[in-house]
Amino acid sequence: MFVLLRLIRESYLFAFQAIIVNKIRTMLSLLGITIGIFCIISVFTIFDSMEIAIRRSIETLGNNVLYLQKWPWSMGNDYPWWKYYQRPEATLADMREIQKRSTLTEAAAFMVQVNKTVKFRSNYVEGVGIMGVSQDFDKVWKFELSEGRYFSPTESNSGKNVGIIGAEIATNLFQEENPVAQKIKIFGRNIEIIGVMKKEGEDFFGNSNDKTVMLPITYCQNLVDIDDVGSTILVKAFPLITNDQLRDELTGIMRSVRKLKPAAEDNFAINETSIITKGFDSLFGVIGTVGWIIGGFSLLVGGFGIANIMFVSVKERTSIIGIQKALGAKNYFVLLQFLFEAVFLSLIGGIVGVLIVSILAILVSATTSFTLILTAGNILLGIGVSAIIGLISGIIPAYSASRLDPVEAMRTAI
Repeated sequence: MFVLLRLIRESYLFAFQAIIVNKIRTMLSLLGITIGIFCIISVFTIFDSMEIAIRRSIETLGNNVLYLQKWPWSMGNDYPWWKYYQRPEATLADMREIQKRSTLTEAAAFMVQVNKTVKFRSNYVEGVGIMGVSQDFDKVWKFELSEGRYFSPTESNSGKNVGIIGAEIATNLFQEENPVAQKIKIFGRNIEIIGVMKKEGEDFFGNSNDKTVMLPITYCQNLVDIDDVGSTILVKAFPLITNDQLRDELTGIMRSVRKLKPAAEDNFAINETSIITKGFDSLFGVIGTVGWIIGGFSLLVGGFGIANIMFVSVKERTSIIGIQKALGAKNYFVLLQFLFEAVFLSLIGGIVGVLIVSILAILVSATTSFTLILTAGNILLGIGVSAIIGLISGIIPAYSASRLDPVEAMRTAI
């Protein structure tokens, strides 16, 4: 143990001395390691930050919620688009049949969305997402209210002209006023505000409840032909029920409701969030490979730089090596001494690369809406890779130093 600690101390001192005595040479040689670690860690930091943001956005859709729609989220390459186009839209009658027949469904809701202008006195907001939703929508879609309340069953069933607005709509229309109990105009009609959704901000895909207005679907269908706009039935399973189990049941119910023959294809799509995550997983795999390729070339150059430093170091300390071996130092002692030195030098380059990434992550997070997260795993990856590069680069110089003849080595001028 004492010998190991002595080796580490001497190697650190030699590495530090190499930096002090030959600043320019050492800095240029370590630049390759620094750039390589920077490339790899920056790519993986962006990758991880994007993945976290995307998964958080997808979580708002619900991992245990299935979406019954006309169009699938992922189309096969060999499936003609016109077959999808000819499919009927999901209807309120379909939702009611699911509620009546399904034994695995905890909640089911219907949703349509159109874009309209919303007005309050002289203020107005254009392109607002107007969502017509059924009563149980709050049970399958994640959102919170900062003020007011959700629709009552009576309001949903009777189609009363009430609405719930997003935080951004509330700010733009009402400024400092309390929106609850105020009336806005949509489709040229008065809508009483009964609730305001809590501010969320945009997700990775640019979607946000902050820019939407919810209306009871029974009121909305008097203003919009819901058969001509994209509609969705959201179905949430009971706890412990898998998406596959719910999908099988919904498929049977919908084929029965639409009276499809056994040999006929489904004329509906049942989507889930895993379709999105699988697509991004393949994309992230490509990004990760590109990161390793770009960083790999820089690490290769950096490895040669470390090896160059070590060969010069062996040459400069040949007489010292001879004296050490004459005093009884074993070959493995000299070998390990130079290996430790190579690892220390490489670690310095790797740590600098990680520090640069961390500084950039802080700057990007502070100046943009995108949050870069440098994880502990990526920090350990950068340090580990740099240590391995140093170890590999120092093997040949260290081995040549350990095989020197002590008599010949001591004759060499310092």
